[in-house]
Order: sequence, then structure tokens, then C-alpha cells
Amino acid sequence: MNISVYKRYKTHYGIILRLGTPIVLGQLGNVILGFIDTIMVGHYSSAALSAAGFVNNFFNLGIIAMLGFSYGATPIIGAFYGRKENNNVGGAFKDSIFANSLFGILTILVYTLLYMNIDKLGQPEELLPLMRPYFLTLLISLPFVVLFNSLKQFTDTVAATKTAMWVIIIGNATNILLNYLLIYGLFGFPELGLTGAGIATLLSRILMIAVFLVLVNTQSRFNAYKQGFRNKRTKKNDITEMFKVGTPLALQMGMETASFSLASLLMGWLGATQLAAFQIMCITGSLCFLVYYGIGAAACIRISHYRGRGEWKNADETSTAGLHIILFTAVILSFTIVVLKQQLAALFTNDAEIQTMFTALLIPMLAYQISDGIQTNYANALRGIAVTKPLGIYAFVSYICLALPTSYILGFTFEMGAIGVAYGLPVGLTVAAILYYLRFKKEVKR
Repeated sequence: MNISVYKRYKTHYGIILRLGTPIVLGQLGNVILGFIDTIMVGHYSSAALSAAGFVNNFFNLGIIAMLGFSYGATPIIGAFYGRKENNNVGGAFKDSIFANSLFGILTILVYTLLYMNIDKLGQPEELLPLMRPYFLTLLISLPFVVLFNSLKQFTDTVAATKTAMWVIIIGNATNILLNYLLIYGLFGFPELGLTGAGIATLLSRILMIAVFLVLVNTQSRFNAYKQGFRNKRTKKNDITEMFKVGTPLALQMGMETASFSLASLLMGWLGATQLAAFQIMCITGSLCFLVYYGIGAAACIRISHYRGRGEWKNADETSTAGLHIILFTAVILSFTIVVLKQQLAALFTNDAEIQTMFTALLIPMLAYQISDGIQTNYANALRGIAVTKPLGIYAFVSYICLALPTSYILGFTFEMGAIGVAYGLPVGLTVAAILYYLRFKKEVKR
């Protein structure tokens, strides 16, 4: 990067990093928790690792969809915040809680039906007794995920990104402690294995909501929005607007996650070893993705503020600055993973066959890092300017029409096995990156 480019974007870099660092740290906390969960379960038993991988990949689909829907509040709250309309900020926050709850109820109903039919998904029969109780504990925890998403989007959008970071850190520390106690049965606690990991997740999510509510109600920075929250009457038109903005985001993020979740289903058809290795690959890839998303979310917040003030040049430059930071980060993370690949595999499992398969799956995972960074940046940029409807369409084309068929054809028709299934993912992410970039530039020029 030359000096003139750095000088042009220097201010934007600083703002994005200031807003984004707490988001990234919070996101990393979630990934580290996933690492530790998987490590603990993997060292408990290989069967538990395979069962956890299948259930987690399916739940990630719903949780990411709910998260994506909650992101619809960012451009709405952000525009009010940019214009310093504090009462409207509080009112929009109240609307977002109501809208997120409705969407969450629909998601919970879908997962209830899935739980009732889990034996019909073609997974190894010996894993079902492990999957069922773990699935149920995660299902019970979903209402707390809904409320957490509402609180996090509100605090992040009003530039209080450290609040959610501390909540996540406290929740993750609690989850790790409870995992040790309940998976292995230490200090007189029952040895519950994978079910213990699910109970630990449920209890930590309850604690996170309690801590979040205490912080929002005691920190003075949020006082300006309380009157608007109390006085706001939820109206049908306001909720409809939240659904118009949030639903395409839920579809976009849900279909992206579906490409991974359904690839997990295909891996299960190949065997427990492939499924376990793919789970480790997904956790490792999530580390990179959530770092990119933290940076992209910070750019989105800033873009939403500029949108509220009509400063489109600054909005465009912010998206470019976010891309620079993400691409630099992608190179660093990819290099680190290559250097530490053996240590990563050993962290999760002692099974040599799973370790070897994981190392092979790193090749397609590294192949999509740049594309993942670009699509993450411009999906967030479009969210910041409240142009979300095209995202659902583009995601459908990229992930459902292209990525999944590619995974099946390479994995089964061409008999490439697990490697072939994994290579479908770079295809979807690359097409999405191109479509999101072109649409954002078109909207800004308009």
C-alpha cells in the first residue's frame, strides 16, 4: 500500500479499528469457546466429537440466521444515531426486540420439528443417542440467543462495542468452567459427556443475558435512549420495516451457513472420520470468518451513520478501508494456519486418521479466505446502506444453486470424497463476493 492511499483512508482505518477491535475480540471469544468445546469433547471421545460436529453445524445455521435478522436493526438504529435522534434510537431498539422474538419463535419451531425427525437424516446410528440430548439443550437455549442478539446490535450500533465484548468474555469463561465440570464429572459433578457440554452452553447463555441487562441499565451512556424505549408503542408498520430489512440478511447468512451445514450432512454420509475432520475445519474457518465479520460489522456501523447524514463519499471510502484491513488480516491468518496445521489437528483429537483428514481439508479452506473476506466486507456495506433485498437472491444463487451442487458432484459423482465436498465452498463464496461488490458500487454511484 503506497503512502497516498494510506493518507486517504487513514481516518477511516482508525475509526474502523476503534469500533471493530472489541467486536473482533468478542467474535474471537466465541470461536475460542468453540475451539475449547470441540477440544474437550474430542478428547472425551471421537464419537462425541462427530455427534457434536453434526448438531453444531445444524444449529449454526439457525443461530446465524437469527443473527443475520438482528443485523437488520443496524441501518435503522444507525441512521437515527447519526442524526442524534435519541428517542428514535430507543424506540427502534424496542421494535428490534419484538421483531427478533417473532423470528426466533419461527426458528425454534423449525428446530423442534428437526429434533423430532433427527433419525431420518442418514447419520450413523451409533451417534443418535449422543445427538438427541445435546440437541435438546441447545434448542432450549435459543430464546436467550434472540435477546442477546437484540442487545448486542443496539449497543454496537450506538458505538458501545466494548459492552458486548465483556459480556461475551464473561459468558465464555463460565462456559469453559462448566464444560470441565460437566463433561468429565470433576469435583463431584456428574460425568455427562456431550450432554454436559450442552448444559454448560445453556447456563452460560442465561448468565450472559443477566450481565448484559445489568450493564445496559447501569451505564450512563445508555440513559439517553431509555425514554424513547419506554414511550415507544410497537406498531405494525415498524415491525414490517424490520422484517423487510432483516429477512434478506437472515436468508443471506442462513444460506451461506447452509452451504457448510449441508456439506456437513454430506460428510456424514462418507463416515464419522470425515465428519469429525470437517467439524475441526469449520471451527478453524470460523476463526477467520468472524475476524473478518467483526471488521466488516464495524465498517457497517460507520456506513449506517454516514447514510443517516447523507455522506455517501465517506460511506464508500469506509467500505474500501474495511476491505484493506480484512485482506491484510486474511493473509496473516492463512499463513499462521499453514505453519500451525499439525498443532491445530493435535489440539482437537489424538486420532491420527482424523488429523490426516483435517490437514487435507485445509487446502480448500485456505482457497476461499480472500473471497470470504471480500463477500463479508460488501455484505456488511450493503447492510449499512439498508440495501438488503438483493443479498438473499445473491446468496441463493451462490450457495444453494452453485456451492451445494458442486460439493455433491465433486464428492460423489467424481468420487473425490471429503476433499470434493469441501471444494464446493470456495465456489459459492467467490461468486457471492463478486455479486456483493458490484451491487454496492452500483448503489453508491446512484
